[in-house]
Amino acid sequence: MSYLTVENQGLNVPDQVTIPVIPGDGVGREIWQASQAVIDAAVAKAYQNKRQILWQKILAGEEAFKQTGTYLPEATLTAIKQAKVALKGPLTTPIGEGFRSLNVTLRQTLDLFACVRPVRYFTGVPSPLKHPEKTDMVIFRENTEDVYAGIEFLAGEKQTQDLIAILKEQFQVQKIRFPQTSSIGIKPVSKEGSQRLIGSAIDYALANQRQSVTLVHKGNIMKFTEGHFKKWGYELAETQYADVCFTMQTFEKIAKEQGKAQAQAALEQAQKAGKLIIKDVIADNFLQQILLYPEKYDVIATCNLNGDYISDALAAQVGGIGIAPGANINYHTGYAIFEATHGTAPDIAGQGKANPCSLLLSAAMLLDYLGWQEASQLIMQAIEKAIATKQVTADFAQAMTEATLLSTQEFGELLVEIIA
Repeated sequence: MSYLTVENQGLNVPDQVTIPVIPGDGVGREIWQASQAVIDAAVAKAYQNKRQILWQKILAGEEAFKQTGTYLPEATLTAIKQAKVALKGPLTTPIGEGFRSLNVTLRQTLDLFACVRPVRYFTGVPSPLKHPEKTDMVIFRENTEDVYAGIEFLAGEKQTQDLIAILKEQFQVQKIRFPQTSSIGIKPVSKEGSQRLIGSAIDYALANQRQSVTLVHKGNIMKFTEGHFKKWGYELAETQYADVCFTMQTFEKIAKEQGKAQAQAALEQAQKAGKLIIKDVIADNFLQQILLYPEKYDVIATCNLNGDYISDALAAQVGGIGIAPGANINYHTGYAIFEATHGTAPDIAGQGKANPCSLLLSAAMLLDYLGWQEASQLIMQAIEKAIATKQVTADFAQAMTEATLLSTQEFGELLVEIIA
């Protein structure tokens, strides 16, 4: 098998590259079946059959459990480590009991610290906003810390009571109102984890000619975790990126020392020089701002839980999570998993109603990651054309007038025709 390799912090991608794929649970199998032909057609067309993805099916989720007795076989992790990258459909996660999310497990095990979620509007997609085209952001969500670290202690258990006693006796914590019935969760946020995520967001913004990076946090309340996420982000920008960034923290300093007019002049000069603007906003205010003024925001860097809320909220603005791509990346090791961001939708599985666009757009991100942008663009253009001509799957057809309803497989076949 021909795998990509990491050399001098760059990727070396063979023309015949092996990439593992996890089709997923529920609708996963049918969206993968529709998507594979589209991806293969785009690669073949872009490079006149000189490049090819050799798909290696691997197991996770319900199918893995049925075949191996475990939801995440060691062979699956080994295959992803060998290949560096993988494409993945949705996987089942129970709520409140059972195993923790397989998605979270993969992110933690491979240290995929950046969850990258581009959000943009495709003309013609039904949206609740009057001007959804103003929404064009890329979210960088920290993937390995915060509450998703999974450090929890169940109410009533001895270790939980011991922990509460330690908090009360050694740290004078008096704010656990009902200690006998409280579960406890611990929220780690580190300088290293924050800065590698924020640095990746800045690098992305600079490489893609974006105008700003916004640090979204709840630092007014969680001062030592999310407050320091903001602090460490500004510190990074003002030291390692001082030549190419201008921070709003610097703006405030100039305003305090020299007056607001001088600060505004410094900001305008930085913008004219093409510097990246680094700013911050409180998370709850941000969720309001993205509805009222989405055009003011570009690249977003945030902690894990905030990023979860923000990603889905922004997806809804441009047509829903069914058309939202995602990737989980370690920019240092090269490991990356590209995935459909929606759930398994068992209520419509096998009915041909599922929209494969989330998986397809995630595959386009994968192609971009490989440096195969020409093939990625063919997929994007085909989706744009299908939606513009109102030839869509059930989720969009029911919200459009005079739309042509296509099954999952028919939609994939249409995209192949457009690409060809």
